[in-house]
Amino acid sequence: MTRISPPRIALYVISTLVLVYLILPVLIIAPISFSSARFLTFPPPSFSLRWYQQYFANPAWMQATRVTLTVALLTVVIATPCGVAAAYAISQSKLRVMRVIHMTLLLPLVVPIIITAVGIFFVYAKVGLVATLPGLVLANVMLGLPYVVISVLAGLQSFDPAQEMVARSLGMNRLRSFFAVTLPQIKSSVVAGGIFAFISAMDETIVALFISGGQYQPLTKRMFTALRDEIDPTIAAISTLMTAASFMLLLLASTRQKRSG
Repeated sequence: MTRISPPRIALYVISTLVLVYLILPVLIIAPISFSSARFLTFPPPSFSLRWYQQYFANPAWMQATRVTLTVALLTVVIATPCGVAAAYAISQSKLRVMRVIHMTLLLPLVVPIIITAVGIFFVYAKVGLVATLPGLVLANVMLGLPYVVISVLAGLQSFDPAQEMVARSLGMNRLRSFFAVTLPQIKSSVVAGGIFAFISAMDETIVALFISGGQYQPLTKRMFTALRDEIDPTIAAISTLMTAASFMLLLLASTRQKRSG
């Protein structure tokens, strides 16, 4: 019988505690979303679907949902090809300036989001993009672009560039050889990057608080406003749906990356 060493047991215990800590909010919010109580109560006195029904029947929540999905989809449509092009240029070029460009593209992941939000707000205030759909999309493209670049660069590292060189030697130009040879082999990384960009746009809150308004308010801002004005389990229902959607998308992205590896 194989004995498990004490260090390994300690590692298992610590890992379990960390996982429990991370999923504990979900284990609390999800049951609350099915509560029949008027206010946030845990454990719920009884179970009901009233808060999900209220969410889908509320025009304001549905408008915010449409804005969120529109912004997220447009973010993917813009950020994915831009991120693929940037990652390809970075991987192919030997110029030092590409290192600077690479680090610049990753700045949204490094700079505190509150500083980014304030900077975007002041720029938008000067050009009239506050409380507009294009403003929301452009801001989320900037925040989602690093995820696409990182994912595609990882895929390009496992790709043999000699295959593209062979295609070009047979008469294809660079663009055609990329679409015919390179892209099919890194498509899983491209899809994964697009999924991460979608999740980033769907879950973004801080920037939305600064630059969204009027009819162009995403779900995250409306949820924040609702928590400030009136707390009811509708927030828990929306949170549960968004968490479930994010989890499924992350699972899909992880599966895609494993297949590409």
